[in-house]
Amino acid sequence: MAAPQRGENYRGFVLLFIFLGTWWEAWAGQILYSVTEETDEGSFVGHIAKDLGLEPQELAERGVRIVSKGKTQLFSLNPRSGSLVTAGRIDREELCAQSARCLVSFNVLMEDKMNLYPIEVEILDVNDNAPRFLTKEINVKIMENTVPGMRFPLNEAGDPDVGTNSLQKYQLSPNRHFSLVVQNGDDGIKYPELVLEQVLDREEEMIHHLVLTAYDGGDPPLSGILHIQVTVVDVNDHTPVFSLPQYQVAVPENMPVGTTLLTVNAVDPDEGVNGEVTYSFRKITPKLLQIFHLNSLTGELSTLESLDYEESSFYEIEVQAQDGPGSLTKAKVLITILDVNDNAPEVTVMSISNSIPEDTPPRTVIALFYLQDRDSGENGEVTCTLPENLPFKLEISIDNYYRLITAENLDREKLSVYNITLKATDGGTPPLSTETHISIHVADTNDNPPTFPHSSYSIYIPENNPRGASIFSVTAYDPDSDKNAQITYSLDEDATQETSLSSYISINSDTGVLYALQSFDYEQFRNLQLRVTAHDSGDPPLSSKVSLNLFVLDQNDNVPEILYPTLPTDGSTGVELAPRSAEPGYLVTKVVAVDKDSGQNAWLSYHLLKANDPGLFSVGLHTGEVRTARALLDRDTLRQSLVVAVQDHGQPPLSATVTFTVAVADSIPDVLAEFGSNGMPVDPNDSDLTLYLVVAVATVSCVFLVFVIVLLLLRLQHWHKSRLLRGTGGGLEDVPASHFVGMDGVRTFLQTYSHEISLTSDSRKSHIIFPQPNYVDTLISQESCEKNDSLLTSIDFHECKGEVPRNQQAPPNTDWRFSQAQRPGTSGSQNGDETGTWPNNQFDTEMLQAMILASASEAADGSSTLGGGAGTMGLSARYGPQFTLQHVPDYRQNVYIPGSNATLTNAPGKRDGKAPAGGNGNKKKSGKKEKK
Repeated sequence: MAAPQRGENYRGFVLLFIFLGTWWEAWAGQILYSVTEETDEGSFVGHIAKDLGLEPQELAERGVRIVSKGKTQLFSLNPRSGSLVTAGRIDREELCAQSARCLVSFNVLMEDKMNLYPIEVEILDVNDNAPRFLTKEINVKIMENTVPGMRFPLNEAGDPDVGTNSLQKYQLSPNRHFSLVVQNGDDGIKYPELVLEQVLDREEEMIHHLVLTAYDGGDPPLSGILHIQVTVVDVNDHTPVFSLPQYQVAVPENMPVGTTLLTVNAVDPDEGVNGEVTYSFRKITPKLLQIFHLNSLTGELSTLESLDYEESSFYEIEVQAQDGPGSLTKAKVLITILDVNDNAPEVTVMSISNSIPEDTPPRTVIALFYLQDRDSGENGEVTCTLPENLPFKLEISIDNYYRLITAENLDREKLSVYNITLKATDGGTPPLSTETHISIHVADTNDNPPTFPHSSYSIYIPENNPRGASIFSVTAYDPDSDKNAQITYSLDEDATQETSLSSYISINSDTGVLYALQSFDYEQFRNLQLRVTAHDSGDPPLSSKVSLNLFVLDQNDNVPEILYPTLPTDGSTGVELAPRSAEPGYLVTKVVAVDKDSGQNAWLSYHLLKANDPGLFSVGLHTGEVRTARALLDRDTLRQSLVVAVQDHGQPPLSATVTFTVAVADSIPDVLAEFGSNGMPVDPNDSDLTLYLVVAVATVSCVFLVFVIVLLLLRLQHWHKSRLLRGTGGGLEDVPASHFVGMDGVRTFLQTYSHEISLTSDSRKSHIIFPQPNYVDTLISQESCEKNDSLLTSIDFHECKGEVPRNQQAPPNTDWRFSQAQRPGTSGSQNGDETGTWPNNQFDTEMLQAMILASASEAADGSSTLGGGAGTMGLSARYGPQFTLQHVPDYRQNVYIPGSNATLTNAPGKRDGKAPAGGNGNKKKSGKKEKK
């Protein structure tokens, strides 16, 4: 075992590394050890862990290993002791031949930091090789007339050891004729020469046997012997002479086998056998004998096998020429091998990170590899390149080591695996290249939140849906992988909502499927807004949200509801009054119905199902107005029973029916008389009932009279205030009276009252409706009533000082109604004829339904200004000749919608194609009765 040494003059080792920055460390010196050759495997070389500043156990933890340039691993690391030991038998002569100093260089790689540490180990020589002659026996021929003192060169011995272990001396066996002289050449080699001491006598002794022994300086010294046979020949006074003392040749290494390199030539002036020259190798190793061949007759030097510049670039060979008697001479042959680019570059991957996270910062080392080319010069200059458009680049380290580092940020979602091709190219002509393929896997990090294809979704589900049914599915996409792409879904609770979303909707956290927890009712619940959050399973998790609008679609699950005529609670049918003088198209009553559904399910149509005389009355398909189809005749039944059906347009359609009685008479007494004349049985209690009726009518009349007086007083007060305003220049003097229509609304200009009376005879019941007087929205000129007031009056009550009206009352003011083109609708242009269609827009229909409900509610209670009871639209000819159903606001059409494009008109218009003559006709009839 050898101790570490620094340089040649002192032993020991020094390790100095300076760490610069995060990525690079430069070496300030090499670690030098020494070990003798032929040591056993596992022999100690040096404390490598200590010299690297590590503990022995850290060698394995930090991935410290030896990176050798050669094919044979000479040294290894002992992970227990942290020592550098031999990996096998080391032969110095095999590694370094006869070099004065034998150094083996390699690197130690620390994988965790991708750092390299250069190491040199000097192999110390031991005397393991004895001196050896090329041949065991040589033959020397000496002429018998050779003068004493003549020298004859002998074959020198070779010893691959160096220093004192190499060849030190020669010793010749004792002989009186010969002695030994050793010459030291310029190259340091000792050349033995045989010196003739005494004249030879062939006749005395023809052959002399000598032994030459070569010794090295080892302890103990080793030796080799050469047997010399000296043959005494006849006189030969000339020796061969080479044409050149030294031959030189340069040949490329790719020369074919058998090519003649050169020809040596020697001349001997002797004749005969003494002049015949033969050639042979004088100084050559066994290895060279396998490479070169010398023709003994011609002197041609040729190759026996391929030359390899990388094995040896220069050969020195000694040849000799000998004539027949044995005289010889020597010459040197110098052969230079020229390098040819016959070796492609070699790429050796020392360390590589096969998987790196995608958030790896730039300039991170991911691979370390070594480039080499066995050629020399430009043929051995290697450059390494990477394909373009890759987020990596190469940086050279020490001693032809390269680092592959990241050049920019990576994105696994764009590319998860990089198949990198390293191309190493030398500088030869033509250049040779080698490609090495490495794969780098980009590990995923949670850098992408889940995303939904759309920012919001609209969900439409029909009402009455089954509970627990799946209604929708949301799917988010996450380009990450594994856990980073595992998505869970949840519903966000809205703190502003009174009811928790979890009571309506649930979501499958794994699949994103939404389930309805309740059966929705369109009439109670139409819209729900919710948000779904998608979370991935990364660390930290990322999320995104999406908005969902849930719309409940209407189904035809509500039967139309008839608001007017209202059904009496006592089981009788309502009675409507139609005068005998009614012309065709006279408005008898109007069936008002609503449907809680919407859209097409709420479009109602009216049909006359049953009538005593089907040709006498007609029902508006869309308006529900019951009109006379022809003029009344004397032969017509005075009591007509009608059954009207109201049907929606749903699938399947739903319907409701209403039954009422139309009495053909001009007044209530006529009705009573006609009903009595129809064979109504007489009841003993009829007298009492008649008394009750009279009292009730008188009470109602009194109440109505009081109300009229109060109304007059209020109007006078209002008129007085308006006069004051005119006096102060209010600017209202020139405004027409008709412009006030709509300022106070229907509430001011329409005042109707009604009272219901049921007549009972035996078990038969007839429900007769007595309406109270009503007033038409007509402004009377100031000439009437002595220019006291412009109040509304009825022709049945003479309140202008008892005078009979001088002028016929004007037709009803239709300023508050809509014209046919101004009825509510999508654009205010829906037709109101019998064949017209309802609005297509669901929301317009819903607005219309709301107006109908509002109007119908007023019509149903006693506080309504449009009618006092269920029968207001019936017996109106007697008490209010101007107020027929023609003048009652159409619950569906004649309603003013604030904010709509419908406007009021001052021009008197027709209703359903009829002039307001019906009212006038009634008024005339009433006038006739007054005369009577």
